[in-house]
Amino acid sequence: MKKKLLLISLLLTFVVSAQESYYNDVDITAEGLALKENLALKTISAHTNILSYGWTALQATDVNPENSSEVLLIYGFPSSGKTARTRGVNDNSGDNGDWNREHTYAQSRGNPALGNSGPGADAHHLRPSDVQYNYERGSLKFADGSGNSGAVASGWYPGDEWKGDIARMMMYMYIRYGDRCKPNGIGTGSIAETPDAMIDLFLDWNAADPVSNFERQRNTYHEDTDNSHAQGNRNPFIDNAYLATRIWGGNPAEDSWGIYTSNDNEAPTMPTIVELNNITTNTITASWTASQDNVAVIKYEVYANGILNGETANINYTLTNLNSNTSFAITVLAKDLANNKSAESEVVNGTTLTDADAPTMPTNILITNETGTSFKVNWSAATDNTAVTEYDVFLDNTFKGSTASLTFTATGLTANTTYSVSVLAKDAVNNTSAQSSAIDATTTDGSNNIIELLFSEYVEGSGNNKAVEIANITENTINLSSYSIKKQSNGAGDWVNELVLSGTIAVNDVFVVIHYQADSNVLTSKADLIGPTSGGGSPMNPNGNDAVGLFKNGVLIDIIGVLNETDKNFQNMTLRRKLTVTKPNTTYIASEWDEFDQDTFDGIGFHTNATATVKTSNFNALKIYPNPTKGNKIYFNVTKDAIIKMYNVLGKLIKTGKVNTQNNNLDISNLSKGVYILKINSENQFTTRKIIKN
Repeated sequence: MKKKLLLISLLLTFVVSAQESYYNDVDITAEGLALKENLALKTISAHTNILSYGWTALQATDVNPENSSEVLLIYGFPSSGKTARTRGVNDNSGDNGDWNREHTYAQSRGNPALGNSGPGADAHHLRPSDVQYNYERGSLKFADGSGNSGAVASGWYPGDEWKGDIARMMMYMYIRYGDRCKPNGIGTGSIAETPDAMIDLFLDWNAADPVSNFERQRNTYHEDTDNSHAQGNRNPFIDNAYLATRIWGGNPAEDSWGIYTSNDNEAPTMPTIVELNNITTNTITASWTASQDNVAVIKYEVYANGILNGETANINYTLTNLNSNTSFAITVLAKDLANNKSAESEVVNGTTLTDADAPTMPTNILITNETGTSFKVNWSAATDNTAVTEYDVFLDNTFKGSTASLTFTATGLTANTTYSVSVLAKDAVNNTSAQSSAIDATTTDGSNNIIELLFSEYVEGSGNNKAVEIANITENTINLSSYSIKKQSNGAGDWVNELVLSGTIAVNDVFVVIHYQADSNVLTSKADLIGPTSGGGSPMNPNGNDAVGLFKNGVLIDIIGVLNETDKNFQNMTLRRKLTVTKPNTTYIASEWDEFDQDTFDGIGFHTNATATVKTSNFNALKIYPNPTKGNKIYFNVTKDAIIKMYNVLGKLIKTGKVNTQNNNLDISNLSKGVYILKINSENQFTTRKIIKN
């Protein structure tokens, strides 16, 4: 929005002080998609007050600074009738001549549609608009133009005065709601020069139309939750439009903090007196004398054998994920905020210790999922001075197989037979623990083999963070086409709102269904199916007394909740099925489930032993290095085949690969700088890891 901007006095010290204190816990020295992720996490976590789809927030934030009895109308310009720039603050309705709430990110263009709650009620993209003009814009995509607002050949031009506002609102919606609000879903432009779905059109508008004081006052209002209708979060691209340039590139926008576009061309001095200490089998701690800079040193990069191991703002750093009994050449360089780099320090050599210690013995051996020809062995993780890489499983003291996970399915067994089962742990250099205490496991006569799916988790979280998880603990991949989910509404009546499932579930895998307005990153990243947008999202909108049923060919096979119970016994909680339960049940039995606090999502996406700690224990042997990396490949320390799926921070799958002990690397030469999420599947067990490419 083109208006005179308030001049800000800028001061740079070792700690940048120009930006709002709101960002004190955000690493704004990052760039590319790493900075995007940092801002997204802050934007999401600070959004503590979820507003309803009302008028009052706009009546508070969009007052005309020249006349407090009016609101400014998005797309408006000085004229009469529908193109008016202002309306009376209380002239709000659906009638012509009044103003309405404009979803600048059109509701129908969300994926799924935004509705009138959650993202559809987010005040950072709702603006007053003339009723008739709002109707004319409809859901047209934004497109380039000039002059005043209106329809153009390829969409809707918001006007010279408002195009910067629109761009920054679309950027906010993207980092706040991810792929649900992609920029290329609401604007006409190219993504060829950006690392994700950001389009050049919004980058151009952001640079051409600077931030106005009107935008800034809206931002300030929403940070302060003492205000009646404030959300608690800010739009970072209003606070500093150059953040978009630093993330996505394009024409440089104004750096209102004055910290990224200074005339600083002077590199820091080289770090000196690098010393190594606290050397273990897989770590080395380096320390050095601080570098000097004409403005400020903001971080140091630490390299092992020429590969970036990590970075720090301190003058010491512990290098991790190193191989034992290996020599490493360690160097350090300094960087300032303008990205000037010092020369690398002189090389200092260090050798990790020899790993001669065996892992501890696995404990808590548990047998589940017994059939006539198989059973599953589960155990608690062993520990090691470096890392446990795999487990060997023995039946009657005969080696049966190895796994990197905490479960192993023994197959090809004889019916009605008892086996003595034990497990040992191994590390990367083949040190082995003692075998665990043996326990007996007996196959069945084959008449009661597990043949059905079952519910394994239920989430009734805050807002619309609702989900169910279905597990396949049978011996076969299951086609979901004959399965569906229904609910009983408020503890009364028939089963309603059938949601038909599709796809397949592999052996030992799960299928996660979430509410279409769930905004938890954990739930959205694990979802295999998003529930319907109609009927308030039913049946994925249970409220504590809605029994949820799993059906096969229209017949109930499993249930969460109690039929015809009106008390909200299951409100605000997570339920997780115990591993000892191996069959569905058409009657809810409380003893089959473990109960957790509201918004406990750490078990979603897997159904294994020690589910709550699976993220740190299932793949505790896995190493990914170097991380962060500047190179063209990342390497995996694995002992079994693994499928690697790489996603950007918005959840878009961008690469798939397979690694094993012989081919243990993944080519990332074509990836832009940024943060990526890896989903790793080995023997039907899953884990996620984050990597950074610099």
